[in-house]
Order: sequence, then structure tokens, then C-alpha cells
Amino acid sequence: MNESETVEKIFAMKTIAVVGMSPKPERPSNYVALYLRENGYRIIPVNPGRSEISGETCFPSLSEIDENVDVVNVFRRPEYAGPIAEESVLIGAKAIWMQDHVVNEKAAQFAEDEGLLVVMNDCMMRRHRQLLS
Repeated sequence: MNESETVEKIFAMKTIAVVGMSPKPERPSNYVALYLRENGYRIIPVNPGRSEISGETCFPSLSEIDENVDVVNVFRRPEYAGPIAEESVLIGAKAIWMQDHVVNEKAAQFAEDEGLLVVMNDCMMRRHRQLLS
């Protein structure tokens, strides 16, 4: 988990579901997702309270997304990571990335046991910028 090789494999994938994406530009879930979109990734917002965020169709849950998802990027509190990991497996995602302060060892272990690449308690934008430098 969190090894450079894992991170690089995840960044080679192109479709990212952003669970907990906020419509508010000042929220990390918004500006990290938009950074990823600006850097060539397809982002899919997941937020049950919205139908659209930043010009992208927003889905109420991972299971309602109508296209393949490579990476599930989690911007929810740690106690929600378990169900998100389970749903990530069900939709056939290849990786789950739990952002800063999202730490759930049980969810991470479940995802790894199911064959997903896992990063926990780290920021996709920060790591992407590190790879570019």
C-alpha cells in the first residue's frame, strides 16, 4: 500500500470516480478532482445530493455509474470507507485511493484481498505533482 509502484500503476489508469465530490471550489474534493481532469483524467463525481458538479454528470452511488471505473477516489470520513471499498469491488474498479485523513485499515485490507490497488491517507493531486517534478 502507498508504494511508489502502486501509485504509478494507479496514475496510468484514466477514469476516476470521486466519491464525496463537493460543488464548492474551496473544498479539496472539488479542486483535487478538477486538477485531475485538467491533467487528462476522466472524473465522475459521486454525491447523492447533486445531479451535476463542474459540468460533469454526478451519480448518487458508485453502482449507478454507467461506465467502467478504474479508480475510486474517496473523500468521505473513514467509517464510510468499508462500504465504499465493497462497492468498488462490485463495480469492478481496479484501485481505491483514500485521500488525506481517510484511514480505515479494514477497508484497505479488504480491497487488497479482493485484488485492488490501494493507497490510503494520501492526496492524489500532491502525489501526481511529485511524479511530474
